[in-house]
Amino acid sequence: MADGSAAETIFAVATGAGRAGVAIMRLSGPAAATACRQLTGAAPPPPRQAVLRRLREPGTGAPIDQALLLWFPAPASLTGEDVLEFQVHGSRGVLAVLADSLAGLPGLRPAEPGEFARRAFRNGRLDLTAAEGLADLIAAETGAQLRQALRQLDGELGRLYESWRTRLLAALARLEAEIDFAPEEAGVPAGLAAALRPDLEALAAAVAAHLADAGRGERLRAGLQVAIVGPPNAGKSSLLNLLARRDVAIVAATPGTTRDLLEVPLDLAGLPVTLIDTAGLRPAADPVEAEGIRRARARASAADLRLVLLDGARPDWPAGLAPELLPGALLAVNKVDLGQVERPASLAGRPVLALSCRTGEGLPELLEQLQARAAALLADGSGPVLTRARHRSALQATHAALARLAAMPADSELALQAE
Repeated sequence: MADGSAAETIFAVATGAGRAGVAIMRLSGPAAATACRQLTGAAPPPPRQAVLRRLREPGTGAPIDQALLLWFPAPASLTGEDVLEFQVHGSRGVLAVLADSLAGLPGLRPAEPGEFARRAFRNGRLDLTAAEGLADLIAAETGAQLRQALRQLDGELGRLYESWRTRLLAALARLEAEIDFAPEEAGVPAGLAAALRPDLEALAAAVAAHLADAGRGERLRAGLQVAIVGPPNAGKSSLLNLLARRDVAIVAATPGTTRDLLEVPLDLAGLPVTLIDTAGLRPAADPVEAEGIRRARARASAADLRLVLLDGARPDWPAGLAPELLPGALLAVNKVDLGQVERPASLAGRPVLALSCRTGEGLPELLEQLQARAAALLADGSGPVLTRARHRSALQATHAALARLAAMPADSELALQAE
């Protein structure tokens, strides 16, 4: 991180691409105030007060736009450096001329991807978990993802981990004191290591409980994977189109129409879900269809939730269903508009939803079941949760070290190595 780049002033558009009413060009670094003088002919405005000024090209004086300026002097800014924002009209022409004008000034250059957040991290304005939360917030597509990312950006997860780190450092200092000093020296009490055991055991239990979250936070961040599986012509593609509210998959009466996996993101009552349409499960002689079925089984096995859709028009509608896909699956039988569907003995005791993709019958009940299953598998927002494999790996190593410590004699000098 100490690469000398802080001496450079960076700039980038902070708003989305394309035409808009307003766009923001943000600068960060020591030359931000100089850039303000070059483009406006005046010093930066008072901190955190919006001021309207005319922007002009340095050198030629040609007008660029009328802009609102906001000035955030170091260190109380997004990056911990001097930050200047130009709020201009969001046309491509304005942004192009403004970017060219800034690039022509000494000491200024376009920012690299993520460089504003990197400088905020380097200057102590964000810790790493908060920076990850910022990335998740920008990428959030549903309300639940947004709320989880915002809590992490606000430091909820970082404060929890920092509290654990503080407890471990205090324990380490006491263990070192017991080794380095005799009990009669410097007022160091005897039996420090033994006295620390209860607190470290409580900390180990807290870390274990945090790890035992069934991946809810990571799953919410990535989105729940729901595979729609079943025999050919059961209506899997029709159901996908119905849930997506658009024609995503080709629907035809010919069995084996779906050969490859189709994925559709869905906002399910604020919960992120990816629906996966798969090839119909049946013995297949055609090598292309056989490969599609192999992929369907593999993806369904790896999915967070399986929606097994069966063909109510066939008396043998469970035929060809892979038994390994049934445990934990949500079961539905389609085409109930064609007549009364009897539940077969092979699924006795398992709830099976009645559904018609043609009339929409049973769809509200199916959505209700999907929402309930998704909510049970995703983080509920009740507290800080793991959101990345990096967090899980570090905490697993911490818990393993605490477990090694607990297995050692209370007076062992090797306790420091366990930690």
